[in-house]
Amino acid sequence: MGVWQLVLVGLVMVLGLVGVMVPGVPGRWLVWAAMLWWSLHEQSGLAWVLLVASTALFLVDQVVVWLLPTRRLRGVGITRRMAVFAGTGAVVGFVLLPVIGAVPGFIGGIYGTERHRLGGHGQAMSATRQVMRAAGTSVLVELFACLLVAGAWLGAVIWG
Repeated sequence: MGVWQLVLVGLVMVLGLVGVMVPGVPGRWLVWAAMLWWSLHEQSGLAWVLLVASTALFLVDQVVVWLLPTRRLRGVGITRRMAVFAGTGAVVGFVLLPVIGAVPGFIGGIYGTERHRLGGHGQAMSATRQVMRAAGTSVLVELFACLLVAGAWLGAVIWG
């Protein structure tokens, strides 16, 4: 597979990661489609294992998201700025503390936005809990699964 094709697959995965944070964009499916495209062109044992593992992970992820309470975005105060900071925090946390760092990074991004908006620690903590109950948990679960797949792909490209 050529370098430009790897860059294209990486860009589709990044678009999928951003799509998880934007309502209505099929982020999970974009990440999976990029993995499928790479696996079909790579045709190695590692590529097929990653495709099967990512498919299984996304199926489990879908079930978990269905089991969580539905997203209630109205009246909670979720803004685009919050989505950007939460998503950035998750990616930075995932890189700094592989895999498990995405969770505190995501929550920290929400808390940072609320702390800046509201000013106080107590109010920011209360608002962060409210956001996580309304929509944050389901978004975090989906983003975490997409980060795992994108990280596995990146590791396979670098070391494979």
